[in-house]
Amino acid sequence: MPDSDSRTRHARPPDSSRWVVVALPVAIIAISFAAIFFRKAAPTHPLVAAGTRLALASLLLVPRTLLHRRAPGPGRNLWRAGLVAGLFYSIHFGAWVSSLFLTTVAASVTLVTATPLLLALHGLATGRDRPGPNLWIAIALAVVGVAIIGGHDLTASHGALVGDALALVGAIAMAGYLLVGRRLGESLDVWAFSSIATATGAALLLGAAVAMGLSPLPPSLAALGWIALSAVFPQVIGHGLLTWSLRHTRPAVVGMSTVGEPVGATLLGYLWLKESVPPIVLLGCAVTVVSVLLALRARTE
Repeated sequence: MPDSDSRTRHARPPDSSRWVVVALPVAIIAISFAAIFFRKAAPTHPLVAAGTRLALASLLLVPRTLLHRRAPGPGRNLWRAGLVAGLFYSIHFGAWVSSLFLTTVAASVTLVTATPLLLALHGLATGRDRPGPNLWIAIALAVVGVAIIGGHDLTASHGALVGDALALVGAIAMAGYLLVGRRLGESLDVWAFSSIATATGAALLLGAAVAMGLSPLPPSLAALGWIALSAVFPQVIGHGLLTWSLRHTRPAVVGMSTVGEPVGATLLGYLWLKESVPPIVLLGCAVTVVSVLLALRARTE
């Protein structure tokens, strides 16, 4: 009997892996379009663009949550965690989308994907998942990559440096979002948690926009269309496929695949937006991507 069970357990991964090979590249392509869609939604204010994306995403997630919920409703802990995660979500998207209009797509997307390294530093500070030698190498490379990108933008303009800083704030906020979800452990209901977080983030961002005297609506149907594409493709399809892949392969494999986003976004920025990418920025992006790859690999050791 044990041999039969063993054969059953090991019979599924090959078939699943075949689909993961398709799912992950599609997910990378989908999330790579996020920066481009936000740029195309201009002159929508960053807070309105980010808030509208989360609002539309929540409208897509809530029905899915209601159809698949296992209990009468989310528990108190889940509500509390979802609300806190929504605060982090609002900071992440508000800062990152703002950065897209101050610095290059390459710099913004590369810096905002530094979240795995920030989580490693959190592990070092708390004693959980303490980094090993390979992760220290990854952190050192990340510092070099960020310094190269920031150094170039410092010589380019003050606004670009502010954009880089906002992208890093976005990375820090995303790390907070992931840590909140991780604390729920086995009790995490992904769909309910995501629904609460996106709805909360949307309310905070659009509320902030109104408080600033801005209209909470995009200035045109065309802008709304680009933001809707951002909610459907990068959010629902991209992140949905990444989440699905977690059921069929190791989390490290899924995590490492996300570092393809800066490469995809940079390529799309060059081809679609005709955005110039200086060689020094490409070097910084490459170093940062390598550092994230090494960090994710080290977490599996």
